[in-house]
Amino acid sequence: MTTLNQHTLSHLDWLEAEAIHILREVAGQCSNPVLLFSGGKDSLCMLRLAEKAFRPGRFPFPLMHIDTGHNYQEVINFRDQRAAELGERLIVRSVEDSIKRGSVVLKSPDEPRNKHQSVTLLEAIEEFGFDCCIGGARRDEEKARAKERIMSFRDEFGQWDPKNQRPELWNLYNARTHKGENIRAFPISNWTEMDVWQYIEREKLELPSIYFAHKRDIVMRNGAIVPVNVPLSSGEVINQPKPGEEIINMQVRFRTVGDITCTAPVPSDADSVSKIVLETATTTITERGATRLDDQTSDASMEQRKKEGYF
Repeated sequence: MTTLNQHTLSHLDWLEAEAIHILREVAGQCSNPVLLFSGGKDSLCMLRLAEKAFRPGRFPFPLMHIDTGHNYQEVINFRDQRAAELGERLIVRSVEDSIKRGSVVLKSPDEPRNKHQSVTLLEAIEEFGFDCCIGGARRDEEKARAKERIMSFRDEFGQWDPKNQRPELWNLYNARTHKGENIRAFPISNWTEMDVWQYIEREKLELPSIYFAHKRDIVMRNGAIVPVNVPLSSGEVINQPKPGEEIINMQVRFRTVGDITCTAPVPSDADSVSKIVLETATTTITERGATRLDDQTSDASMEQRKKEGYF
């Protein structure tokens, strides 16, 4: 009698296999896709998944980052370093350029630029003719993302209509589009923040230093920890404290990274991935709920931005 050697996939193996399958579906169905890469933890997991899906060949898509011009320099440096190590093409398009063209108009110089990335992204999609943008968004991050499909259809204006999406029965994905339409593909939709950190730990992925505990000048503003006097690569210093605010040098880390003006750190002494995994297991506040000031303007702020073309 022959005994079959059965191997049971761990939950990380299962999630990895699903994400690789989705990446290959995009490569097979789309003629000109692009992978959105910011240098953050989710997009770094996406790079590892793309390596497993397509190496030893080159990726069948370039990498692209929509830079607000107000990103943390540690993350931008890491983004460029990682793209160079992989030998993959990195396209960078900046909200600053959209401001100069007049397609983005700020209400004030210190207005958060996160939502304006939608305009720059749509301009880049038109410039390069991309028919699919692969992103690292997860359903556990926010309510609007929780109801989004793996292959999220966007119309010719880049808009997302949650009531006009395609069924995905039996994990069958439809990425077909007409000219001008676009798909946003999310291979790690079913991952949680904990899954991401456990995958980073398992794969021994390097990360930008601001994900780990470090000392930083902050102020407390409306109950949130706000970093102040943050230098940019241009030499400009942004997020200056308001009159009467007390600057505190606190040990913090970032759970998510984005535009400096709307990304808040959390108090932490987790200076290693293993400590972050333990910290994540005990937290009671969602990743974006604790750190993204732009999501706290209203319960529907993310959904509204997605309808306007946001990631």
